[in-house]
Amino acid sequence: MKKISLLLALIIAQLSLGQDADTDTKKRANEVGIEFLGLIDGQTMISYERSFGKHWSGLIGAGPKSKEGLVNISGIDGPSIQTGDVFYTGFKILLEGRYYVSEHTNGRAIGFYFGFYTKFSDFNSDLVGTYTDSAGDQFNVNFDAGINVVSAGFMVGYKLPLSKRLAIDFLIAGPGAGNYSFSIQNKSDDLPESFFDDLNDALENISLLDLIEADFEFDRSKQRSSFTVPSFRYAISLKYNF
Repeated sequence: MKKISLLLALIIAQLSLGQDADTDTKKRANEVGIEFLGLIDGQTMISYERSFGKHWSGLIGAGPKSKEGLVNISGIDGPSIQTGDVFYTGFKILLEGRYYVSEHTNGRAIGFYFGFYTKFSDFNSDLVGTYTDSAGDQFNVNFDAGINVVSAGFMVGYKLPLSKRLAIDFLIAGPGAGNYSFSIQNKSDDLPESFFDDLNDALENISLLDLIEADFEFDRSKQRSSFTVPSFRYAISLKYNF
């Protein structure tokens, strides 16, 4: 949060001081930005965009995911498995190629654009709770869980200039496909085979995962499950041009 506060302070200072020293003919093809929406979930995505030619630009972004955030995945609360909420950490990497409808103004890319993106996410979490089998025997549940997501798709957006250096970037629509890979590693009791059947059913009924129509196939020998489903990307970012 200190880094975010510092960035906002620098932006306010930039607006307060004005930009009279800049000229309209100075070429500014570089841009750094920070995504707003990810901050709600404790994600910090910093990006760098470089324009080239008359219409094209390339963007690379990266950032960590911390436990602190307003959104988290509810834990499992079923008849046989109960766990705490899922708090996950990790990082994201983003690559974009953009085509702007309007020609760049002195190297600066603004206005409507469309293009393609590729995103890689790597997250880790604890899955801790209890399991009660059909005979009433109770077992401790303690797993290391990992989530890897590789997604790609097309996008449409609009970058609105606020001044000679600042802009708000609206990624309006980003339909695509994502490959989700989930892994679990047991750290406690020797769980019965029935646990994995109940776990698969319980995971598929978690509201957030249900949105992507997950189909889990964990068992004692297979503690990794993956599938490809439609995905969607959207974002709102504050950009600084130089």
